[in-house]
Amino acid sequence: MSTIVQPSSPELNLEVMRRAFDALARKDFEGCLSLMRSDFRINIAGMPYQKKGHAAWRENVRQMFGAFPDLGIHIDSMVASGDKVAVHVRFTGTQTGDFLGIPPSGRRIDYESQELYRFEDGRLAEEWICSDTMTMMTQIGAVSPGALILVWLGSFRLWLAGAIGVGAGAGLVLLVQALVA
Repeated sequence: MSTIVQPSSPELNLEVMRRAFDALARKDFEGCLSLMRSDFRINIAGMPYQKKGHAAWRENVRQMFGAFPDLGIHIDSMVASGDKVAVHVRFTGTQTGDFLGIPPSGRRIDYESQELYRFEDGRLAEEWICSDTMTMMTQIGAVSPGALILVWLGSFRLWLAGAIGVGAGAGLVLLVQALVA
């Protein structure tokens, strides 16, 4: 018996993504899984290894909806090219359950995620998730706002040091020119 390969195009892939996110928003997890290959691969920013398969996907979804049962999923944009679909999505909700060992806070979340999906034979084959988890962790109280500010400022220290160096160098050049003249 031969395997029937579903045709795929950017337009069809976009339609499958819309159906997948609609099913996820309805908590129709079996509907989501029906759109995925059984060897679906999960790549999450910061995770040291790739997860694979329906069971791994179910566990991720169980963690999110267990912690945020009112999780709202808001698609800001979707773009398709070849066998890939990029999605900019915003998640909202209230933490009423444990999340990664963090007890329920009762706090609201509102954070963004940039996601890339690859299709094979008309089905979801792989995802790369790059979510703004630092914002979410701050919103539920797992990270203090002060720590978030320090992380943000820390990313600018190289640029700040360079600007100070350039400014000091320019000042010295001007001082030397004034003394020579």
